[in-house]
Amino acid sequence: MQTLSKSIFIILLTVITTACQTTLDSDHADLLYKNGTIYTVDPENKFAEAMAIKDGKIISIGKQTQVETVAGANTRVIDLQGGMIMPGLIDGHLHPVRGAIKELYNCNFSYSATPLKIQQTISDCVKNQTASDWILGGQWDSGFFNRHNIESPRAFLDEVSGDKAIILQDDSLHNVWVNSRALELAGFDKNTPNPEAGTIVRNKNGQPNGILLETAAKAISQIRPPYSALQQETAVIKFVHDANAFGLTGAKSASSYPYELAAMQAIDAKNGLTLHMAASMRSVDGKRSSPLNYAELESARTKYASKHLDTNFVKIFLDGVPTPARTAGMLAPYLPNDAFPESFDGGDLLVDPQTLAADLIALDKRGFTVKIHAAGDRSVRVALDAIEAARKANGASGLRHELAHAGYIEQTDLPRFKQLNAVADLSPILWYPSPIIDAIYSAVGKARGRFYFPVRDLIDSGANLLAGSDWPAVSVNANPWVGIESLVTRQHPHEKNHDVLWPEQAISLEEAIHIYSLDGARALRKEHLTGSLEVGKSADFIILKTNIFDLPIHKVSEILPEQTWFEGKLVFSRH
Repeated sequence: MQTLSKSIFIILLTVITTACQTTLDSDHADLLYKNGTIYTVDPENKFAEAMAIKDGKIISIGKQTQVETVAGANTRVIDLQGGMIMPGLIDGHLHPVRGAIKELYNCNFSYSATPLKIQQTISDCVKNQTASDWILGGQWDSGFFNRHNIESPRAFLDEVSGDKAIILQDDSLHNVWVNSRALELAGFDKNTPNPEAGTIVRNKNGQPNGILLETAAKAISQIRPPYSALQQETAVIKFVHDANAFGLTGAKSASSYPYELAAMQAIDAKNGLTLHMAASMRSVDGKRSSPLNYAELESARTKYASKHLDTNFVKIFLDGVPTPARTAGMLAPYLPNDAFPESFDGGDLLVDPQTLAADLIALDKRGFTVKIHAAGDRSVRVALDAIEAARKANGASGLRHELAHAGYIEQTDLPRFKQLNAVADLSPILWYPSPIIDAIYSAVGKARGRFYFPVRDLIDSGANLLAGSDWPAVSVNANPWVGIESLVTRQHPHEKNHDVLWPEQAISLEEAIHIYSLDGARALRKEHLTGSLEVGKSADFIILKTNIFDLPIHKVSEILPEQTWFEGKLVFSRH
């Protein structure tokens, strides 16, 4: 009996010793950082004095005297000189190839541009664009035509477009503004019926006025000649460079076409994908009542996967946006508007609830994490119902399905996120006063519209969260620091006024960083590898000049990392 007790004591001592160990058994470190603040995001060990790396992995982190024991003659010791190391950040929702294509090849103006500025910009692009008959550009904001009385948007563009076909996207990327030439090439005229779940906005005579909503916008965009494989790959290279410069070491493409997947895979094969990349494969556009082609998605998952590109994700569009387009699925009606019938009941669903539930059950069973575009509270409820159906059919798969842009959530649905292990996919550009918020108010009313993105309530309910820039929708770039600051202030990060959107939903800086690091890693299904600085994890981190917790909160959006490291390699340096 005494021998047995001694054995148990030895086993317990071994377990305790192993649990407290913060250094891996290894040879000497390649790199050792000291004399600075290291914020780990590890809840068991939030701050450290030093960190050592070998072969791209963290082998020791903690007290400087302890970490220095793994240094050898060939270890490169880096003095932080009072600077700060923290995990690389992760954007859980953006359109990387599309955003870089826009910057490289499109005719761009800010969503605050005046009508005159837009005409001047289009005119310049027409003069300079000789290689194509098409000009794609934007972005006009969702409330543009509320503020500017333009009788014929189509004729407005015709004045400066010459013989070019013009397609200008709005800030939501759901709707477009086109000229007569584009309508002609698409075959849209007075007799063209509205596509299902789409609208060809018309003038008093029934002629298309140049504004196309949802599936009508997608239809006309698809007839434009595609960008070449070289252009797509160049866009990936640009995105990766810009992402690393912002301090991103992980990202999730929210809706990827096959040619975008091919471009990312090609750059990864050339060792150019210096961040952990997940891609939600785009499913069928438009309204449907039949299940997805699961075999086709499984085939694409295998075809496009690579070392740093994870293709175990699918995107489903359930609704549109709660702007003047009035296409988000809402539980209560939108405000009355002459452009919509009086019986308009709060938007439509692109996928009926039964079909969506069948999709979630099938995709969950096949190992896909599903990102569901659900901008309205009605769509959020239907999406949660579908996830619940998957849980009942398949049990707890461990897959954390996501509700993208879940800004409006009925109070009774808040606890369901935790219950169903579902994720609220947050959009930072939308939780502070801005033109798009004004546009949303015009559609749903300020009294109702201001209760947008209940981040504090979601955290307090135990919900899973992630955040993303949604670039290039609304966001001018994929800068994560703007989102981090505005999560804390609920104010516009650049217009330093006193306007605040639902201030009760503000969170702490520490919580915001957690969302952009470890929560982001979970969204990539890589929390075992990245998102926090812990022994055994990939050395994905950034170096800042100063401790972020010492900065005034309104300076956080101005942060630019000095260096970004991915898998123990320097991938960006500001100097």
